[in-house]
Amino acid sequence: MQLHISPSLRHVTVLPGKGVRDFIKVKVGSRRVSYRTVFYSLLFLTFLLRFVFVLTAMDTIDGETSCSSIGCVGKRLGPRIWGRRVLESTKVPEEIYRILEEGEIGDHVEAAAGTTQAPQSLEEFVAEMRSNRSDARTFAKRLKAMVSLLEQKTRTAKIQEYLYRHVASSSIPKQLHCLALRLADEHSTNAGARLQLPSPELVPALVDNSYYHFVLASDNILAASVVGASLVRNSLQPERVVLHVITDRKTYAPMQAWFSLNSLAPAVLEVKALNHFDWFAKGKVPVLEAMEKDQRLRSQFRGGSSAIVSNTTEMPYVVASKLQAMSPKYNSLMNHIRIHLPELFPSLEKVVFLDDDIVVQSDLSPLWEIDLKGKVNGAVETCRGQDKFVMSKRFKSYLNFSHPLIAENFEPEQCAWAYGMNIFDLDAWRRTNISFTYHHWLQMNLKSDLSLWQLGTLPPGLIAFHGHVHTIDPLWHMLGLGYQDKTTAAEAERAAVIHFNGRAKPWLEIAFPHLRTLWSKYVDSSNKFIKACHINVS
Repeated sequence: MQLHISPSLRHVTVLPGKGVRDFIKVKVGSRRVSYRTVFYSLLFLTFLLRFVFVLTAMDTIDGETSCSSIGCVGKRLGPRIWGRRVLESTKVPEEIYRILEEGEIGDHVEAAAGTTQAPQSLEEFVAEMRSNRSDARTFAKRLKAMVSLLEQKTRTAKIQEYLYRHVASSSIPKQLHCLALRLADEHSTNAGARLQLPSPELVPALVDNSYYHFVLASDNILAASVVGASLVRNSLQPERVVLHVITDRKTYAPMQAWFSLNSLAPAVLEVKALNHFDWFAKGKVPVLEAMEKDQRLRSQFRGGSSAIVSNTTEMPYVVASKLQAMSPKYNSLMNHIRIHLPELFPSLEKVVFLDDDIVVQSDLSPLWEIDLKGKVNGAVETCRGQDKFVMSKRFKSYLNFSHPLIAENFEPEQCAWAYGMNIFDLDAWRRTNISFTYHHWLQMNLKSDLSLWQLGTLPPGLIAFHGHVHTIDPLWHMLGLGYQDKTTAAEAERAAVIHFNGRAKPWLEIAFPHLRTLWSKYVDSSNKFIKACHINVS
């Protein structure tokens, strides 16, 4: 018998043997899948998918260090199903975590002493571990010793950097000292260096509110010269500009000599020492009393820069902030005197106050057209902007909100603003108690052992002007050029006023070279006093 099946499986032919030609043909129906088969197949696949999902979920919930009954099945069975091996050896032993977290007394002593037994580098550590074939405990101890040693070295280097920057920014460069001495000598011997500023015919302009009045308080002659030159050179109406330069008693003679010999005409210029103001000479000035107490307290409780640096428990950034608080500029009367502008200029209605570390790059007369809407202080806010390093300052950046006096009266997220270039409506100021509030909080800070804030005049300014500030366009005033070099020269050139606030002042060697040129182009290198004192700012 022979059996023939067609390729399509639809016909089966049976041929009997022994030559019989008869055959049987069987027709087979077409293949069909029954509904029951489909149902059971889907049921099986659903169960399989649910099982895989449960294994995956339990494996995720359990994490790497714990294991539930189902999770363990997932951890062990899952990798085998997918053809992967379970690598238990890749887990970090708990012994290493324990040693790194808890440590031992010997480890701390060794790290603190900076012993040479600790590996000095990663290469030395790896070579030691390979040669000794150490166990996990020894590995962790040696790793901890190496990291502690390197951390100590990094901290020491960082603090030394901050100390050197503090010394460099706080000291008077010999070139600037030379300039002051030579100009003082010129003032005593040359009548041309003792001119009346301004000339008699221009004196009425000092109290004429139709002029643009700018106030600059500084004891730095070179810096003041740059502010004056950049202001007048970029003004569209320099004949309507009046610059009031305020300085201290010792700097008055050289400051007058400089501006007598280097006229800013056609602008009107006035140079006065604080003792020349009738109001200042009448009697006790609150800010002077506060400054004297502040200096005594800082000396008593801060212990000077050496005591700050010798503290081995504080983080480097804390040390840096304390060194910055010791800077003489934060105790300078030139910084505090702006709070007395209404008394110093009783006849003026509006002034623009300029710091001596700024450069004016465009005409500032439109500032007088800004409507302050009844506010006293027109300023740039420092909590909004593309530069998150500079423009991220709020009240909590300057005030100590762990102190109840601060926490009860102010909001930590309140946006801060900047000194450096401010429009002051003196008429509106005289109708407030801003100056009284300023002195009150200075006294409160002194009574609280300087615990309300540490740095300079901006914190009490934020408090005194709270609710009296009108925000102006940030393009009027760009900050941060003295403590970070991320700003490019092209970006800085777009601002009306650039401010070198920070340690890296443009007249110091630590200034950022690509930004310093924006300031140095207003220094007259051909001036005989600049040459004689070897002032090179290029």
